[in-house]
Amino acid sequence: MSAHLRLPARITACLFDLDGVLTRTAEVHAAAWKQTFDAFLRRRGAGELARPFDADRDYGEYVDGRPRVDGVRAFLDARGITLPEGTPEDAASAETVHGLARRKNELVRALIASDGVKAYEGSVRFLAAARDAGLACALVTSSENATAVVDAAGLAHMFAATVDSTVAHTLGLAGKPAPDVFLEAARRLGVEPADAAVFEDALAGVAAGRAGAFGLVVGVDRVGRGAELRATGADIVVDDLAELLSER
Repeated sequence: MSAHLRLPARITACLFDLDGVLTRTAEVHAAAWKQTFDAFLRRRGAGELARPFDADRDYGEYVDGRPRVDGVRAFLDARGITLPEGTPEDAASAETVHGLARRKNELVRALIASDGVKAYEGSVRFLAAARDAGLACALVTSSENATAVVDAAGLAHMFAATVDSTVAHTLGLAGKPAPDVFLEAARRLGVEPADAAVFEDALAGVAAGRAGAFGLVVGVDRVGRGAELRATGADIVVDDLAELLSER
């Protein structure tokens, strides 16, 4: 028995975020951000200034879905902390925006290397059904580790195009919540935004899908943020992509 996609008839392409939509790596990123920021905040002082990073609220509001340095800037700005920008070559120990970003990425890579990567079973089924139905699929992620993650999860063969942080940097594309990376993915697939569906678990990603006037923006709610995803612009919200499949 084959699976039928419950998508609008005009949709001919699917643009997928990675962490939290396809793979169980959002919690890895949240843990790495918390470890990075908590250590930094403890060094800054006591009391409110050292209030720990909230792996649910702060992660969702400031860093989830954004390019890593943008996430550092957004969180520090929310806490009223100013740091030198530094450069991408800064060491992980540097007290700069880029230094914190590097520290976080080193922690993520270590966690992935030690624990591996698991894909959501419902997402794998949906991806397979989309390909079987002839829909073009692209990966759209702010991650620098996308290649390693999809390889580890066995998903690399599923995508006709990938727009990750390396591509965005090379082309000078603004990160989510700007729609640029999704628009570039649609261009690479040869489809109009109105004919493509965006799948995102991050508020910034949903905002990007809405800003790009895509035909469908699907919010994937893994942590109880359904109302926020809808308010940010999701057309529909699901707990798992398997909800968009029906057997026939």
